[in-house]
Amino acid sequence: MENFVDYIRVFCKSGHGGAGSRHFMRTKFKAMAGPDGGDGGRGGHLILRGNAQLWTLLHLRWYKNVLAEDGENGSGDNCTGANGKDIVIEVPLGTIVRDEETGEVEAEVLKDGEEIIFMPGGQGGRGNAYFKSATNQAPEYAQPGGPALEGWKLLELKVLADVGLVGFPNAGKSTLLSSITAARPKIANYAFTTLTPQLGMVPYRDDKSFCMADLPGIIEGAHEGKGLGHRFLRHIERNAVLLFVIPADSQDHLKEFDILVNELEQYNPEMLDKQFLIAISKSDMLDDELKAAISAELPEDVPHVFISSVTQTGLQELKDILWDALTSEANMRQSEEEQEKEEEETD
Repeated sequence: MENFVDYIRVFCKSGHGGAGSRHFMRTKFKAMAGPDGGDGGRGGHLILRGNAQLWTLLHLRWYKNVLAEDGENGSGDNCTGANGKDIVIEVPLGTIVRDEETGEVEAEVLKDGEEIIFMPGGQGGRGNAYFKSATNQAPEYAQPGGPALEGWKLLELKVLADVGLVGFPNAGKSTLLSSITAARPKIANYAFTTLTPQLGMVPYRDDKSFCMADLPGIIEGAHEGKGLGHRFLRHIERNAVLLFVIPADSQDHLKEFDILVNELEQYNPEMLDKQFLIAISKSDMLDDELKAAISAELPEDVPHVFISSVTQTGLQELKDILWDALTSEANMRQSEEEQEKEEEETD
């Protein structure tokens, strides 16, 4: 995942519609036997297509300009011009297109194979044959083609994962991911080892599974862009459940949790509607008395579990808690509401 790219700026232009024809039929005995000008062709669309096999926008990195074909003009004998060729841009699931000037989200792809026309081509103009009527037998006008759309667009990827790992650098998130999935993130004892989101599938009972994302560590002030800032925080918006990973050797477990929650709230208050869970990592160094003391510090309304990725302690209990959270009625309802809201915003 070192070549992970989640943000692309590209100039986009759909195709101009072809002009309608102002042509008149010619016969042996009559130079203008009637209008027979055909319609112009439609300009090419720019289309997003979801591809579940893609995990990054890297393949679009060198696309500085995406230009669709113009539609062909109509011609005599009622011949319609050919439509401009559409351009299909394949993107990973969770990709949005935002207009650079207005900041408005214009499209969002969430399903494999889903196609969204985010910049339609101009309509083809009507030829003069279309305007013929009983009171106007020889119209000498036709429509020009519809204009193309153009502008700078921002393609952003927000990782789609069921569970997002939230925590300060060196909290043990990458170690946890490597312990319960087949993912192999870079692990080292220094801040910001993880510079890009890492995804892994967590196997569960009865051949079930769910997706977990290890996201770059938060620091205080991340909502203002400090550290990895917004580049990290936007990926959390997609996660149904947030697992706060707090190391057992933290100086103040509750304060660390409160700082993390505050950063999420400052970035987007709707983050607080998600389901929170706490995992106390590196807990192999704790005895029962210390575990009880830490439990007393933590919020009563947020479930917590003590884990150790090194000794594999508590990992099955963690999976059970995560699965219950993901399949809870409240969480399922919230996910449906979020999806409906996103669809309304992009319509």
